[in-house]
Amino acid sequence: MNSVLTLVAVALGMLLTAQAGINSQLRVALGHPVVAATASFLVGTAGLLVAAVFARVQWPGIQQAATVPWWGWTGGLLGALYIAASVVLAPRLGAAVLIASIVAGQFVAALVLDHFGLLGFAKQAITPARAVGAVLLFAGVFLIQRR
Repeated sequence: MNSVLTLVAVALGMLLTAQAGINSQLRVALGHPVVAATASFLVGTAGLLVAAVFARVQWPGIQQAATVPWWGWTGGLLGALYIAASVVLAPRLGAAVLIASIVAGQFVAALVLDHFGLLGFAKQAITPARAVGAVLLFAGVFLIQRR
């Protein structure tokens, strides 16, 4: 089962790479990264609303929504920052450098989140193997940047 889930995660990573290029072209057409990110989120929101209708999702009440910690509402802002920044960075860095750098940054954050068990992640210590993996990711970013 984990190998299937890993393949799904790899496929999602491939889609994120395509998303960076698609959103960069949206930025060129619309003229501004914030406008492009807004348009991207509006289309995504519309798609999610359609999916929710078809799945007959029951929305939480205000009382349930009020139980979410303040930081639980920041995910959309982080996503917006990611989209807006990637539409600016993608044409300047290229897909390979952009995505390699993002993955390296994600891995460092993942190591910290796992190590301390933050944001609902189970505690998993930073082992020497994980530290070497992080170093190798950054070495990969360095090598990918070389032309």
